[in-house]
Amino acid sequence: MSDDLVLAMDQGTSSTKCLLVDASGAVVRETSVPVPIRYPRPGWVEQDAREILDSVLTAATRCLAGIPRGAVKAVGFSTQRESAVIWDRHTGLPAGPVLGWQDQRAVGVCEGLREEADGVRAISGLPLDPMFSAAKFRWLLDRELPARHRLAVGTVDSWLLFALTGSHQIEVGNASRTQLLDVRAARWSDELLDLFGIPAAVLPAITPSSGELGTVGELGGVLAGLPITAVLGDSHAALYAHGAGDGDVKATYGTGSSIMRLGEVAGDAVCLTVAWNDRLAAEGNIRSSGATVAWLAEFLGVSPARIGEMATKATSDGVHLVPGFGGLAAPWWDDTAVGLISGLTLGTRPEQLAAAAVESIAHQVADVIDAMSGAERLLADGGASENDHLMQIQADLTGLPVKRARTANLSALGAAYLAGGIDRPLDYDDFAPRPSDPALRHAWRDALDRARTPSARS
Repeated sequence: MSDDLVLAMDQGTSSTKCLLVDASGAVVRETSVPVPIRYPRPGWVEQDAREILDSVLTAATRCLAGIPRGAVKAVGFSTQRESAVIWDRHTGLPAGPVLGWQDQRAVGVCEGLREEADGVRAISGLPLDPMFSAAKFRWLLDRELPARHRLAVGTVDSWLLFALTGSHQIEVGNASRTQLLDVRAARWSDELLDLFGIPAAVLPAITPSSGELGTVGELGGVLAGLPITAVLGDSHAALYAHGAGDGDVKATYGTGSSIMRLGEVAGDAVCLTVAWNDRLAAEGNIRSSGATVAWLAEFLGVSPARIGEMATKATSDGVHLVPGFGGLAAPWWDDTAVGLISGLTLGTRPEQLAAAAVESIAHQVADVIDAMSGAERLLADGGASENDHLMQIQADLTGLPVKRARTANLSALGAAYLAGGIDRPLDYDDFAPRPSDPALRHAWRDALDRARTPSARS
């Protein structure tokens, strides 16, 4: 085994994956540890910061079992992004729950700032929305907490870096997802801090995506003594792994979906974010893609894989499922949208619902790509991309060739590539677009209109 290995930790919403990658980019070993998610009230999605840290240490311990101590040269992290963490910087203990990126409890914070929405977008590159961390930070800080002067807030990468290295820092790409960053200047915006009521003292220092980002301390177990040389948001890491160029749009099909391309895009339908270091990117976020399939599977009492099988053997027959479980994100940015199933008849069966759920993923991705002019091909990754049926529908609805990465775990690989300076091209499966009836997209838009309030549509 090579003595020039990179350990990549991908801390996602539902699990933490750990990959050991050699200098050629080949995966030597991988492990995965689940992370609990809790839904204490409708619209509330939370996790435990200690369980997230424990999952990282457990995954690393299992992945490094039997590996010589000096074989690993660096550690790279890929993390879930907008989720908000609060902790006591003196004790290192969490001071509240982790508010997941899907969490909607800070809607009221955003409503109170609605008149400032244009200014928020102009500085941060992001529409005013409770998905981003700033409103969640405000909600957490507004709770009756002791020792407020000792509190620290950050995203998941901040929490992990603090717990492992003792340094309160945040990677610039993750910082750009908080809605507190001046996205073009790559620094905290005093104006946004004032608007959201966030004291600068509780925020982490902004660091680049790669370089000397800290050494893991003794509490890091098997990671102790290892240098952290790269940190990326999970979607950014996947974009990096693809090696995307001009004309490429990347779509990661996970619990939600992130559609990204390098550079800026005109209009307000998608966000402007920092891809890594000093590279900007346009991004559209979909709140529920794989989560839609998981919801329907639980509702019908079958597995998510079974939903995929059912969808492959049926058509939706005019049934549409709009997954506005917590509103709709890009390109609509409508917090008031509701989940909706339309087109039901007495002949509708579970197979039609399964097809509608899978098609909703492709339609939502197509909506975002429509807002990103100039796309020439779609680079796909993530768990749901393994479904050939979905990939073909995606090619048909967008009219773009779809290239699906044959390698799984693109987010972890992107972190490994950046941490270790590895340059390895990926292998892809190709899906060519077939002629598609425009009525399919029109019918989807009609279903969207039913799910949205009249004021949001105007």
